[in-house]
Parts: sequence; structure tokens; C-alpha cells
Amino acid sequence: MTKTGADIIGDALARAGATHAFGIPGGEVLALMQGLDAAGLRFVLVKHENGGGFMAEGLWHMTGSLPVLVATLGPGVANAVNVVANAMQDRVPLIFLTGCVDAAEAETYTHQVFDHQAMLRPVVKGSFRLASGAVAAGMAKAISLATSGQPGPVHIDVPITVAEAAATEPFLAEPWVGPPGLPPPADIAIALEAMKNAHRPLAIAGVDAVNEAAGPAIADFCHAHRIPLITTYKGKGLMPESDPLCLGGAGLSPKADRILMPLIAQADTILLLGYDPIEMRIGWRNPFVPGQRVIDLAPIRRDHGMHHADIPMIGDIALSLKSLCHDAPPRWPDGQPATARAALNAAFTAPDTWGPHAVFSTLRSVMPPDTVITADSGAHRILVSQMWKCPAPRLMLQSSGLCTMACAVPLAAGAKMGRPDVPVLAFVGDAGLEMGAGELATLATLNLPVVICVLVDHSLTLIEMKQRASQRPNLGVDFGGPGAGTDFATLARAFGGHGVDVSDSTSLAREAEAALARKTFTLIAAHIPRRAYDGAF
Repeated sequence: MTKTGADIIGDALARAGATHAFGIPGGEVLALMQGLDAAGLRFVLVKHENGGGFMAEGLWHMTGSLPVLVATLGPGVANAVNVVANAMQDRVPLIFLTGCVDAAEAETYTHQVFDHQAMLRPVVKGSFRLASGAVAAGMAKAISLATSGQPGPVHIDVPITVAEAAATEPFLAEPWVGPPGLPPPADIAIALEAMKNAHRPLAIAGVDAVNEAAGPAIADFCHAHRIPLITTYKGKGLMPESDPLCLGGAGLSPKADRILMPLIAQADTILLLGYDPIEMRIGWRNPFVPGQRVIDLAPIRRDHGMHHADIPMIGDIALSLKSLCHDAPPRWPDGQPATARAALNAAFTAPDTWGPHAVFSTLRSVMPPDTVITADSGAHRILVSQMWKCPAPRLMLQSSGLCTMACAVPLAAGAKMGRPDVPVLAFVGDAGLEMGAGELATLATLNLPVVICVLVDHSLTLIEMKQRASQRPNLGVDFGGPGAGTDFATLARAFGGHGVDVSDSTSLAREAEAALARKTFTLIAAHIPRRAYDGAF
């Protein structure tokens, strides 16, 4: 049987580890979808391209399957810009396949036609337009780029005739991903000497360490050398957060920063382990003080400008840490890291009253330790990221670089597809759920028993808090109100799930336990008071 260009595309993605493709069909991608199906990729129909990209990411976090998003030309491509930009900032190797008309046709036919590559280039690692005779080569380049160094999205524009025409080129070209290896010996020697002389070292780890699966190496190194660890939100679980050396996630909470920044200032050596400050807010710009030695282990050269590094080390994080093993002198003799850890726990302890603290602490006590949670952007994400303890990486998924809304439910859907034996819980605000409510239908169609907790306070709370802090009037942030807003429980039932309202911890615990045994998705609308996040983070 003669292979088409679409068959070559499908084969290349399958060989690179893709198992699914998410998206919405259009006439310009029908041959492409057929090629993906023939290669064994399951096509998952979603309700919006944005949701499809997040589902692909959620699946990747659980299985390592190369994430693939498919969109038709014009509006399909435009719809996906948000999730593609998110993949760029959150370091996700998303392959974004788009259909397009042939170049000659585009000269005289304009309906839905615009330059996809021009629009997407600012938010992707690279953009390719496949050509007949070089489809395999183009795919190999795109996959290599997406998965090497810091992962990121790559766009592939597929003209209709390229997808449909019989392929005349030889067998598939193989993607190439070079191993990062060890940093130069001179850098290792300088860093090792700094570590040997450090009496108050502190480590900060982030998303690159997660993508390199460096968690065990980091935990072992910190234990062996008595080094406390701070992580970004994306890095939660690189060391189990129950560990006395782990100071939890950081970057968005001013309350946490008021505890952590003084500790960082007391350190004499800072060890950055795959720490990408793209997640961090302005308070983390230039956080290191004169006299500190900053060692930066990273997979690529850093050009963010957020902070300096005295000793940059480009290489594999786990291998680099082995080269820095040493006989550790006495460290932190006054116990400042333990004091900071105790202060963090006290700062985010749930009060006795009903509100978001009670929601998160109740669900943490009910849900199994290996539960995968997702969090949408908003006030709830900052608080739950501080309160929810993760025993391992990739057990809390969120948009941390772009901080976009409407990501939690599709992330949870993809995670549940990847790990059907593990409970998956999505935290979302009422505005975020309304923005992406269509994917509730996808949960029902795919029979994914995800648990969704929507915190209902009828406001864009995080923005409302910023309005008040800057002494601006309340404008454009409140909606609905008690008895007047969206009935989320009824909405869930309309989409084929189970919906229920709660306003106390006892009811919440009961409904969460029942949800764990249910075979369809459950939406728990937790009604909390307005301004319940004041002073919370």
C-alpha cells in the first residue's frame, strides 16, 4: 500500500512516543487525521482547541506520551494560540499540527486563510511548513526541537496536498535528541570547591528538574549534604513535601515570601537545580545578596535576566549532582531552615471557620496520597499550592508560566486518561469553570470519573484583591451572587455528570468520598464567603 504524507507524519509521531492526538476536525485536516489513526494514534474529539492542548499535556505528565494537538486552518489555529503559548512558558513539548491550503491556492483564495507561521512564531520553539519529498525530514527536525534542551511547542503546518499525496521519499528519518551530559570539568571544580566551603547552602529546584526526572537525585543529594530545598510550584514533589528538608513550593505567595526571603538571604551558597524563574513573580527578581555564591545547574544557557549566577553549569542535573558530592561540614547550626518550615506550616494552617482553607484541608484528608490534582489560575491556586503536600512530582498540575484560566479541567481529563487507576481532582474557580465548561461534555463522553471542586464566590477574586490593594473601585470583577449565579450542580448533571452543592466540611468530605466510587465525573460546588481569601496568602 502506498504511503501518503499523512502516513509519514503519523508514523513519525508514533515512533516518537505519541499515543493520542487531541483536537477538532476541519476539512483541511481530514487526511492528516486518517494518517494519525493508521499509525495507531487515538484521536480525541474535544470541545475547544484550548482544552485539547491541555488534555494532551495532562496525558504527557502521566505517561510521557508526546503531546499532539490538531487544528484546522483559520479559526482552529487562532483558538489554540493560548494553549500553545502556555506550552512555551510551561516547557511542554507540544506538537501542534495545523492544516493549511497549498501556497499557490493561497495566492488567490482568501477565505479563512492567514499566515499561521507568522502568528505562532513568537510563542513556539520553531515553526515548520512541510513539503513533499521532505516530510520525514521536517518531522524529525520538529520532534527533535520540541523534545531537546528545554522542551517546548513546535508548530507544523501541513498543506492539504502534502498530507494527501503519495509519498515518494525514503523511510522515516529519526529524530535526534543529544544527551546534555556533564558540564565542563573546570566548572565542576569551581562549583565543588564552593560546595565544600558552604556552611549555609540552600537549593532551589524547578520545572527543568521535573522534566529531567531528577527528583530522586535531588532528594538524595540534599539528604547526604544536609541542604534544605525550596521548589517552584511546578517543582512540587521533587522531594516529598513531608520531608523535614523540604520547604515546599514558592513564587506567588507574598506570605510565603516573607518567610523564605530572609532564609535565602542568610544562605552563603545557592544551588539552583533546573530552576526556571519564568514561574516567579517580581519579588523573585534578583533575590540573591552580595557575598553569596550562586551555582546554576541547567540544561541550556540561561538568558532570562531575572538573577545572576556566579557559576553556570550546563548539563544533566542528576549527573552534575554526582560530580558535586563532598564531605559536608556542619550546616545551618542555628536551625534556621527548620524554623522557616515551621513558620510556613503555621502560616497556612486552616482556621476553624468554613472557607477555602477548610476546602483544601478537608479534601487533602479524604483523597489518597497519590491523588493527582490540577489547579486553575486564581486565588485558590496560590493557597492550594501552599497547603497541598505532594509526595512526588507531577501530582499537582497547573499553568505556572502563563497562569492561564480554564486549564484545570482538561489537564485533569488528560491525567485521568493516562492514569485511570489514580484519583484525579481538579480545583477551579467559578469564572474559570464558566470559561471552559464545554469540556465537561468531554469528561462524560470519555467516561472519565474526575472529581471537580469549584470554589464559588461570584468574583474574579485575585483581581478584585489587586483592585482593593491599589485603592481602585470595584469594577468588572463580580458576577452573579447568592441565588443568582450559575447553578454548577445542575450544569454538571446536564452534561452527564453528578453535581452537588456544599457549604461545610462535613458535607464536602462525604461527597468527596462518594465521588471516589462513582463511574462518572463529579462536580462539587463549594460555596465560600466573598473575600474569604483576604490574608490567606
